[in-house]
Amino acid sequence: MFDNTNNCWYNTNILNKVIIQHIDIRRSKLARIAGVNIPTNKRVEIALRSIHGIGPVKAREICEKVKIENTKRVNQLSDSEVIAIREAIDSDYLVEGDLRREVAMNIKGMMDLGCYRGLRHRRGLPVRGQRTSTNARTRKGPAKPIAGKKK
Repeated sequence: MFDNTNNCWYNTNILNKVIIQHIDIRRSKLARIAGVNIPTNKRVEIALRSIHGIGPVKAREICEKVKIENTKRVNQLSDSEVIAIREAIDSDYLVEGDLRREVAMNIKGMMDLGCYRGLRHRRGLPVRGQRTSTNARTRKGPAKPIAGKKK
């Protein structure tokens, strides 16, 4: 490395700050619930929503069940509270991988039955009655040009 007092290709102050920030991140308590790292600086009720399958209502129910205050942040939680949240979610709610698997199996069942919704899933078209003559680009993908359509 090229390091003189006058000419150095990196700034040691910036490098030291980055190293200190990295150490601080490693020291901060990271709550891992249902296989997801929960954001540490958010309120518990908001942070729980980062788990697939938990929305505002379920997050509030979990906080009430475990008796956690609304104002408490994730980094202020004790280990016993995190364990209580984890147990409440495991016992009462279907989240993350299990929920995704169940939804995929339901869709596959509709496709195997050949019902209308299953056919729409199979063709990659909107399932819930939206128009397809214009829009529906999220499901149909980018527009494909039609040959011989010029003036």
